[in-house]
Amino acid sequence: MSLSPPATATYTSIPVTIPASDVISRSIQNLLASISRHRPWPEFVSSLTRPDPFPSALTRLHFNARHFRTNYILLIGACGFLSLIGSPGWLLVTAAVVWLWLVIYFFREDPLVVFGHHFSDWAVFVGLGLASLAVVWLSSGLGTLILGLGVGLLVCGFHGLIRDPEGLFLDENDAISAGLIGPAYTAV
Repeated sequence: MSLSPPATATYTSIPVTIPASDVISRSIQNLLASISRHRPWPEFVSSLTRPDPFPSALTRLHFNARHFRTNYILLIGACGFLSLIGSPGWLLVTAAVVWLWLVIYFFREDPLVVFGHHFSDWAVFVGLGLASLAVVWLSSGLGTLILGLGVGLLVCGFHGLIRDPEGLFLDENDAISAGLIGPAYTAV
């Protein structure tokens, strides 16, 4: 009577190839979905009041930064864009680098595969970082870009201080992401 060795399971991965155009179109869809979550602009500019004393002003700034996060990002990006309008060549190069970051890094769902080689998120981050540094190094518009982004940041900070958060409410998605409510389960 011989004992046979225990059976071992062998796992293999199923290679999945996704066309690059599909990855880019899904990344662009994710980008547009993120931009569509901005708060209405009339709500953004309404209820401006005199800032409170320092401790409550910081609370106000923090609440407004969370509530109007997408609006602030769009406003800072617009200020950066307007600062580079005087040098259209660098505007296009900077826009291309920002587009690469958005499509290839932030809004990508699947692993990056180029010519059959898989790239980790870290490799993508380092590659995009080096490309960004090269553009910044070669760019003569760096000073104006930093000035434009700084102006946008100051405008957003000022808005966060003078926008009264009373009357603002969280929608259901914000409440879930902030952990204020959870999914409702019913007993069967």
